[in-house]
Amino acid sequence: MSVLRKTLPAVVLAATTVLGAGGGARAIAPEADVAHHGHVTLWKGRIGVLLASGNHGPSPLPGATVRLTFSAPPAPGQELPAACLWGGDRVVLCGTGPLRASGAVRELALELRTAGEPEELTVEVDTAWNGGASDRNPKNNEHEVLVLATGDPYVF
Repeated sequence: MSVLRKTLPAVVLAATTVLGAGGGARAIAPEADVAHHGHVTLWKGRIGVLLASGNHGPSPLPGATVRLTFSAPPAPGQELPAACLWGGDRVVLCGTGPLRASGAVRELALELRTAGEPEELTVEVDTAWNGGASDRNPKNNEHEVLVLATGDPYVF
């Protein structure tokens, strides 16, 4: 049996997977590696977040949305930066803008008042949307940070 006959079923299977059983083309999701890093501070009823989002590649992204979830609620009625919106009473969603593959990071600074003066809080950082790309390394965009009300930066 020739090599062609042995490999032909694998080629047909691969083509069926990419093109679909009906022969129509399906879009294949780009692969990207979104990463979020930065630090969080808590002092006298204020939360400060410095967030740097990047893409380690290989495909560029038109943008991503990072979700910040706070264990203690921020005070209601606060304005957010233009790239952000409230996703609930403890959730802030922020757009990163375009993320080039292996390109420069996009930074965002956020300062919020808390409801009361908690001695500590937890901030969860994760990607809510990444443009439909596959990400084989989600660990660098998912963080949970315990922040004490010391004014010190807690790095993630």
